Amino acid sequence: MPIETDPAFSVEPIDVLIIGAGISGIGCACYLQRELPGKSWEIVEARETFGGTWDLFKYPGIRSDSDLYTFSYDFKPWTSPNALASAEEIMSYLKEAAEEHNVLERISYNRKVVSASWESDEALWTVTIENSQTGARETRKCRWLFGATGYYDYDEGFRPAFEDEDAFHGPKIHPQFWPEDFDYSGKRVAIIGSGATAVTLVPSMTDRAAHVVQVQRTPTYIMPRPKQDKVALWLKKWLPPKVAYGLTRWKNTRVQRWFYLYCQKFPNRARRLIRKLNRQHLPADYPVDVHFKPPYNPWDQRLCAVPDADFFKDISAGRASIVTGHIERFTPAGIQMKSGEHVDADAIIIATGLKLKMMGGIDFTVDGKPVDVSDHLVFKGLMLDGIPNYSFAIGYTNSSWTLKVGLVCGYLCKLLKEMDRQGKTVCIPRRPEGEIVTRPLMDFGAGYVKRAVASMPKQGDDYPWEMSSDYTTDIALFKRGKVIDPALELF
Repeated sequence: MPIETDPAFSVEPIDVLIIGAGISGIGCACYLQRELPGKSWEIVEARETFGGTWDLFKYPGIRSDSDLYTFSYDFKPWTSPNALASAEEIMSYLKEAAEEHNVLERISYNRKVVSASWESDEALWTVTIENSQTGARETRKCRWLFGATGYYDYDEGFRPAFEDEDAFHGPKIHPQFWPEDFDYSGKRVAIIGSGATAVTLVPSMTDRAAHVVQVQRTPTYIMPRPKQDKVALWLKKWLPPKVAYGLTRWKNTRVQRWFYLYCQKFPNRARRLIRKLNRQHLPADYPVDVHFKPPYNPWDQRLCAVPDADFFKDISAGRASIVTGHIERFTPAGIQMKSGEHVDADAIIIATGLKLKMMGGIDFTVDGKPVDVSDHLVFKGLMLDGIPNYSFAIGYTNSSWTLKVGLVCGYLCKLLKEMDRQGKTVCIPRRPEGEIVTRPLMDFGAGYVKRAVASMPKQGDDYPWEMSSDYTTDIALFKRGKVIDPALELF
């Protein structure tokens, strides 16, 4: 493919090139604009617009299952009354943040990063970018590369094969590729899956569908949560917006952490508590132990949050139902279960999860040597040992994603400032000498993590080589700890 120069790019190397214009990439740009206004930066985005996950997914009811007082940026208060918010509200918030920090005009769309090559002689990254519309390629040089691609594969979702799929006469849809013209009015809809997507889809489709049935092999822990945070609304009534937002954010981060630790330390009590909440929102004779009894402990996998118990309300009203068991095969009229039960359906939604793609699937080389990220250790959860001037953003799995992203971006700005103060241009984390105990980057039981664990970087068993999942601890490490750790080599 020919290499050409895009006029949207300046000729001179820039200070920071951000890959991805989702919530992490826009957040990084805002931090750079606020903390380092003299730095040059740009964002390249593979899709035709910003927003990442929140623009990509178009299925009914798409929303966050983290509260937006912690999922939003620390520098921009969340003003909507909804704590659990729709993708539309999140996109509106992102647009406001981007406009306030003059980010949108510095995003180049339809630009997919194919490879990134570090040359020590130049102390620069040379990034090869493909125009997703024309297929032409161009190169861009930068002093620092920031990966804001998340860890999902935007091009392909997880899609297991089912026996006799072609026998089914109706549409089969994966939520990641929801057709805009799909009309499910009056249809019997079967949704295969038990994760957040399935739990979101069920109550979002009952308004038009004849009936919605969730078909799950294994139950998930589902927590009813208020759509609006009454404490937050009360604080906003009496306090200045930033003060009210700060207090709500502090409260919610602590509540998230306390409940997670409670589940970890007292799994049996947590299991009984969640089951009790489920029963409160279901008919007295409902078989809770059949459909809401996961075989693992709470927070071994991420809990599903349902706003105002909408999922349970639709089940109680008969608009939705659950079938738990193994699928034997598809039939012309639906799904045949191994139990002998048949699920009648006019359409089947295959909400079986996502695939991971570490570092956006980019081919990295350092001084001509290919980089296999699975051979590397994470430094503070944002850099890789032996890789110069590169950082990335991976959020928390046990609380709001953006809490970690904010800390990572804030630390990056402090690191770049300190490098400038010392007159240094290159920063490389160096792993400890000798043997080091390693473990998977994400100690998490979700299927999408288990399927991709071999392709992930590793973490060590001690600071700064751990992937911390505790926001309170991370605040001390990122905001109050030393900027230049002994493991960092600067020159």
